Amino acid sequence: MSAVFPNRVLPYLFLAPSVLLVLIFFIYPAGQSIELSLYRVNRVRDVKLYVGLENFERLYESDAYRDSLIVSGKFTAAVVIASLSVSLALAVGASQPIKGFGVYRTLLIWTYALSPTVAGVIWALLTDPAIGVLTDFLEAFGLTFNWRRGETDALIFLTMAASWKILGYNILFFLAGLKNIPRDVVDAAALDGAGAWTRFWRMTLPLLRPTMLFLLIMNTLYASFETFGLIDITTQGGPGRATNLLIYELYQDGFKSSSRIGLASAQSIVLLVIVAVLTLVQYRFISRRTFYQ
Repeated sequence: MSAVFPNRVLPYLFLAPSVLLVLIFFIYPAGQSIELSLYRVNRVRDVKLYVGLENFERLYESDAYRDSLIVSGKFTAAVVIASLSVSLALAVGASQPIKGFGVYRTLLIWTYALSPTVAGVIWALLTDPAIGVLTDFLEAFGLTFNWRRGETDALIFLTMAASWKILGYNILFFLAGLKNIPRDVVDAAALDGAGAWTRFWRMTLPLLRPTMLFLLIMNTLYASFETFGLIDITTQGGPGRATNLLIYELYQDGFKSSSRIGLASAQSIVLLVIVAVLTLVQYRFISRRTFYQ
């Protein structure tokens, strides 16, 4: 039986709060960003001069912005690959019907409850060049790690911290996906002689593709938009410009400069378009090989 509303107005009243939130916190700011990207703005003098597409041309010609785009691409790819692979391995282990694993599963999820700032502080202490536990562990094997001075080390540090922060979110969805896989299909494959790796690669992984598609998109959005707090509390875009991702470049131009608001607005539009294109490509490519029950 389908639900029947007593009148035609009631469904729209239920939708109104969500629609208002989208209009106020997404559509309106997006419209303002598009408008400001066409102007040169000076907050100190309260001057706004129409320049058309000049801000986008400046971004296209900027070597610094191009370097930031390359660093962001490397960082996003590394975070997505590392977080999905590690979280899938942990979820497969945590899904085993072993007594006491309920506590273990809970501990795996708690990282997502932390704010990016707290996660950054934790990893900064763990990998501190002077007192870090992980730094001492690496030095015992003759390896040096200094994210405060080394550009490559800084990007690796940021990738590890960001991947660790999103692990709990990924594990939660992977556990739900693994739970929905029909056990009779896996058991039948085991009776036919398929080993554990074969069952995982041929059966479990294909059946998890809807979950993986969702997490691939969400992790891309996370690496692109939600790592600002992590960067600001630790590397602040350095050393040099090694960790100056697009989201942090946007912040510096938009909030630390009084005359580059138009340029920052253009950056927000470019970043939004890049992420939208990546999301569309991921969806079109993976959804063709995804099976939904």
